Amino acid sequence: MFEVVEADINGLPTRVWKNCPPTLRAILEQSQAFGEATFLVYEDERMSFAEHFAEVATFSRLLAERYGVQAGDRVAIVMRNYPEWVVAFWAAAALGAVIVPLNAWWTGPELAYGLADSGTKVAVVDAERLGRLLAHLGELGVSGLEHVIVVRPEDSRESVQVPADVARYEAVMAEARGDEPQLPPADIDPEDNATIFYTSGTTGKPKGALGTQRNICTNLLSLAFISARGQVMAGAAPGESTPGATQNACLLSVPLFHATGCHSILVANTASGGKIVMMRRWNPERALELIERECVTIFGGVPTMAWQVLNSPDFATRDTSSVRTISYGGAPAPPELVRRIKQQFPSGNASNGYGLTETSSVTSMNSGDDYVRKPMSCGPPVPVCDVRVVGPDGVDLPPGEAGELWIKGPNVVKGYWNKPEATAASFSDGWLHTGDVARLDDEGFIFIVDRAKDMVIRGGENVYSAEVEAALFEHPAVADAAVIGVPHEVLGEEVGAVVVLRPDAEATADELRAHVAERIASFKVPTHIWFSSEPLPRNPAGKVLKRDLRAQVLSVEGAGS
Repeated sequence: MFEVVEADINGLPTRVWKNCPPTLRAILEQSQAFGEATFLVYEDERMSFAEHFAEVATFSRLLAERYGVQAGDRVAIVMRNYPEWVVAFWAAAALGAVIVPLNAWWTGPELAYGLADSGTKVAVVDAERLGRLLAHLGELGVSGLEHVIVVRPEDSRESVQVPADVARYEAVMAEARGDEPQLPPADIDPEDNATIFYTSGTTGKPKGALGTQRNICTNLLSLAFISARGQVMAGAAPGESTPGATQNACLLSVPLFHATGCHSILVANTASGGKIVMMRRWNPERALELIERECVTIFGGVPTMAWQVLNSPDFATRDTSSVRTISYGGAPAPPELVRRIKQQFPSGNASNGYGLTETSSVTSMNSGDDYVRKPMSCGPPVPVCDVRVVGPDGVDLPPGEAGELWIKGPNVVKGYWNKPEATAASFSDGWLHTGDVARLDDEGFIFIVDRAKDMVIRGGENVYSAEVEAALFEHPAVADAAVIGVPHEVLGEEVGAVVVLRPDAEATADELRAHVAERIASFKVPTHIWFSSEPLPRNPAGKVLKRDLRAQVLSVEGAGS
């Protein structure tokens, strides 16, 4: 199953999974085998694999026959995590259209930018996003947007007047549904464009990462390999079922408009017959309720979500015995987290992965005994990925030395949509320059020590925020923490930390500094500590918005400790 061969991709020899599904459409077609098994759960709604395929086939024909969508046309999905998000994704994928999932947290102008920049032809939106876009529909028509379809217009916090030229999803689907829906014909190649996922846009305008069919399908086999490797290391044969195991049930706690939610949860469960339990919005108490109700076997998202579940006052009252895997990524995970998971989920397996939008989700994963012995690592790269750690001169650094992480493989996207300069700056000869500061050990395990832009340079010494945050998380009173640079006239920067304490817990700044000083070098100990009663600001991917956090705390005179 995991045979690796060499293929020519755009003139570059690249290792690929020999048995990787060629296209998203192939994965969709294979999902029919799961029949009446439950596929999607949203609130009190349920949809089987058979019902899902019928809905997708109907909508795919609508897109092709009524709205003129062809292979290569862009179809945007602009909504919260609804079942219709999933249907729209697979319907567009079946045609070979390029799917453009836009960030549902964006404002009207930001959404309009994404639609115009991508050259979207058809947008499938929910009522809330439609409300934000109403003022921009005229200008978007000029940029190529031809049709807008709204789902669940009644499900909005504010009343939205649906214009006459905006189609209602349920109405057009009711007209089109037939007895035996069939997918429309399509000719799709593994190197064809498949998705445009926009990056977080922490500086300047967001960039659309252009992914191919091979990129997104590679992630599926990489996840399967990671799972099989974990089974072998645990003493089981690959593919061997856990005694008493039933259908996998994954709690979808992250947005589908990010690579983790789409590539690693949606596509993976469609291919493997897993049940996806969708949350309207993240809430740890609601998550625990759904874990118990739906016998969830897998949950995670970003490390903060795992922390919140573990720290929830409801944890002790809920049955979490079905959970077998707690998987997270997207942000540094302190070693204390895996220790807490082992305590509170004795039969659960924690794993911490690394990947980016530009790597179509997973590049590496650390789990099982490896994670216990190397809790600061995100694991070794999957077999089809090469990684390098390079210095400022572009020369590879030896194990143990920190530099910029570069990645190459069939999961690395083509580049940035219509942005040749940005593409040239981040991609060279198939290598993605991640901007992450990392080191490799002598076993090839990756240790992400910081984002280059988040590293604090104190008097010429590099202070990696993940290391300081890990030390803070080991204090029993700390629920969340983020390290930032604080300007200093002589040193350039000092180390600052914003800390959220656990409910009913107490700690002073001096106590936390003493705690950290026992674990890491003195120059890394935070000089400034701020306590926050509010959750730290995060983007939809769960990453702390350190630029915003720094502006907040530094603007409050006398707030530092």
